[in-house]
Amino acid sequence: MSDRQLLGEVEQLVLLAIVRIGAGAYAVSIREELAHNGGVTLSRGTIYVTLDRLERKGYVTSAFADPTPEPGGKARRCFRIEQAGVMALRAAQRMHDRLRAGTPLEHKGGRAS
Repeated sequence: MSDRQLLGEVEQLVLLAIVRIGAGAYAVSIREELAHNGGVTLSRGTIYVTLDRLERKGYVTSAFADPTPEPGGKARRCFRIEQAGVMALRAAQRMHDRLRAGTPLEHKGGRAS
């Protein structure tokens, strides 16, 4: 696995949230997904910095949606995962699975010493 494929924990969480949300994922919906279904509260700044980093790596792309209908409505920057992002998530999962295999964490009720 090359260094380019290594994902940090927050990067993995953000990518997984984008996958769960699907079309129309934007920073606020990603943050809400992580809070409600992941039990993780991240600052808006952390979300934006992570999304920018993932886009620079080529794991996500973004485009502005039409502005919201209310007066003065803003256009949301929506994100979608790219094939490289999917591959990076799968590589991270395989790495975790290999490292976890044969450890006490793998066995129900086991604990690491």
